[in-house]
Amino acid sequence: MPQNLKDFEEKLGYRFKNKQLLIEALTHKSYKKPYNNERLEFLGDAVLDLVVGEYLYFKFPNANEGELSKMRASLVNEEGFAKLAKELDLGKYIFISAAEENNNGRNKPSLLSNAFEAVMGAIYLESGLDEVKKITLKLLEKIYPKIDLDSLFKDYKTSLQELTQAKFGTTPEYKLVSSYGPDHKKEFEVAVLLHGEELSVAKGKSKKAAQQEAAKKALEILKKRD
Repeated sequence: MPQNLKDFEEKLGYRFKNKQLLIEALTHKSYKKPYNNERLEFLGDAVLDLVVGEYLYFKFPNANEGELSKMRASLVNEEGFAKLAKELDLGKYIFISAAEENNNGRNKPSLLSNAFEAVMGAIYLESGLDEVKKITLKLLEKIYPKIDLDSLFKDYKTSLQELTQAKFGTTPEYKLVSSYGPDHKKEFEVAVLLHGEELSVAKGKSKKAAQQEAAKKALEILKKRD
């Protein structure tokens, strides 16, 4: 087993009994081996969904289903898993083709996220849910010292503002389009405007949540225009 994979196990805080399982988890399909990490990634995705869901369920006893879903969606995604992968320097250890190497594959969020899911899927197969939980939650709490609805979602508004200032020299406006429903169950609809042009519209259970959702959509739209 290569020395560098021992280094990776050290960072992970877990020793694989089946070293081939680890190698498979770190092997991208471009590497052209009889195996790759896609099946383990599929499994890891489901396991991480459960681990993070359970963590949020107990951490936020007063949060409703919608809030819990939003928090989980902010953590269980390509960007979120790529952050956890970077914390482990996972890019250094993946097996990729020369073409992917030249294409900066070791830093691609999609490759990092998939490999992280695959590694967690491999740990689940070998040692069960508790081991995955221990490693994942330790990483989560290191990267997100403050996990709550506001801190997870503020990134979208901040990111949108940074992007529009850099590209257009202006900041986005948020306009309340409508609100409806009884007081205890109100929904808000908010639009994001840039130079007076409506970029996106989104709904939320508070104005803040609707703004965050609209900012997220606006970011996706602007990135597609590039």
